[in-house]
Amino acid sequence: MKSPAKVDLLGALPEVSRPLVRRVLRSADEQRMRVYLVGGPVRDWLMGRPLRDVDLCVEPRDGKGASELGRRMQGSGLRVRVHERFGTVTLLDGPGSLDLATVRSETYAHAGALPSVAAGTLEQDLRRRDFSVNAMALPLSQAARARGVDVVDVAGGLDDLARGRLRILHPQSFHDDPTRALRAARLAPRLGFAVTRDTRVALRNALRDGVFGRVSGDRLRRELVRVFDDTAVGLEPSRALRLLHEWHVLAALEPGLALDRAASVPLRRLGRTLLAPPWPLGRSRAWVAGTGLWLAPLPLALRRRALRRFAIRGALADRLLNLPKRCDSWQRNLARARGRGAVDAALEGIDEESLLALYSLAEPAARRRVARWAAHDRARRPPVSGDDLVAIGLAGPAVGRALRRVRTSWLDGTIRSRDEALALAQELYRRGRR
Repeated sequence: MKSPAKVDLLGALPEVSRPLVRRVLRSADEQRMRVYLVGGPVRDWLMGRPLRDVDLCVEPRDGKGASELGRRMQGSGLRVRVHERFGTVTLLDGPGSLDLATVRSETYAHAGALPSVAAGTLEQDLRRRDFSVNAMALPLSQAARARGVDVVDVAGGLDDLARGRLRILHPQSFHDDPTRALRAARLAPRLGFAVTRDTRVALRNALRDGVFGRVSGDRLRRELVRVFDDTAVGLEPSRALRLLHEWHVLAALEPGLALDRAASVPLRRLGRTLLAPPWPLGRSRAWVAGTGLWLAPLPLALRRRALRRFAIRGALADRLLNLPKRCDSWQRNLARARGRGAVDAALEGIDEESLLALYSLAEPAARRRVARWAAHDRARRPPVSGDDLVAIGLAGPAVGRALRRVRTSWLDGTIRSRDEALALAQELYRRGRR
């Protein structure tokens, strides 16, 4: 593990965040306030992993915390949004943004409830977190570093980090926040950590007490999104879902919900595709493709219930319910397609998430066709437009039919110029008038 050094740490922060963090520390030093890096970024820094985000906490001084620190920084292009209820501040400077939080304590009215937030100490703030390896802080400001402690570790996180263990902080942790089970399923395989025995016992007790039924669908969906977003930092999505299946968490979320063996290979392929995309993925939502692949082998009625449980409704729910049939249809059309133009016609109108799912399900030959179309052919434009065809006399539906035929011939290479495209369109026009 690394030995903390402020200069090295600031250089390891995401580039877009560094100027804001430096401004925060200058302001904190002027006011002799204690500012710490906390949570997952501390864990990743100590493990020598790249830092993807920044989580800063401020210890109040004379009753003034993150809100006061943020207000004093306002100006010179920096915008400040204060969230008094939670004692947090968002700093915005061009493309960069940064959240500051005043250290706080939390209590839970009942299992699965959102926490009630109150003023607290740094130790209380760290002890409210999910796992010991996330319950550490690195002093950043001068006042914080003056304490002479390199790492604030209140729950044995350094020892667990060295031993590769994922451990909750107290036996009621999953009762307080059942979504921590989903985080454990993501974090353990991503870090290569073992879940400790007492953590597994606490999870079994929470399952016995039925706490997962009290978690809202919106919260569950946000955790599901992270299962697939974490592929960017090395998580294999199927491993997280497999753990949730083995721990009986999926069935606790919705009776019968499981990870079918038939979904494992497509999900692993999706994970590899997200890490090394064979075409630019743009704004595609990996979690939509992943959820579709995960649920596809399950009975229709169970898929419908599962989508409701994750608060997935409307057009998106319909698309996911129909994904297995649509993928079967696309695969049949690809198998019959002869030439690049026919592949283009077979995939016309497919959305990005369904394209990812289709690629993950298809056989090697079909995957090569899908990748070539997505990377090259779908962006190619024939040398004539609808206006060009109207100018030579086509009208109404004939324009669309001719454009499709021209596009197919253009992708197949049977026409190579604007003149050839216009000649083909004119020939189609003449045939249509006979």
